[in-house]
Amino acid sequence: MKTEAGRRKEREQSTMTLADRLGADIEAKLLAKKRALAEEQQRQRAAEEARRREEARRRDERKSFAELLEESELDWRKFK
Repeated sequence: MKTEAGRRKEREQSTMTLADRLGADIEAKLLAKKRALAEEQQRQRAAEEARRREEARRRDERKSFAELLEESELDWRKFK
C-alpha cells in the first residue's frame, strides 16, 4: 500500500515536462537548433521564390508577339 508521500512523489514525477527532465543547457541547445532550422527553411523558401520569379521573368522576355497577344485579355472588338 502506498503512502501519501509516495503518491505525491509519483504525481510530481508524472507532471514533469521534458524541459524539467533535460538539463537547462540541453534545452537551450535544442531551442537554438530549432530556431536555426526555422531560419534556414525561411531562407530556402525565399531563395526558391526568387528563383521562380526570375524564371517567370525570363520566360516572359522570350515570348513572341503572338504569344503575348494570345495571353492578352484585350478584345479588338471593344475598340472598333
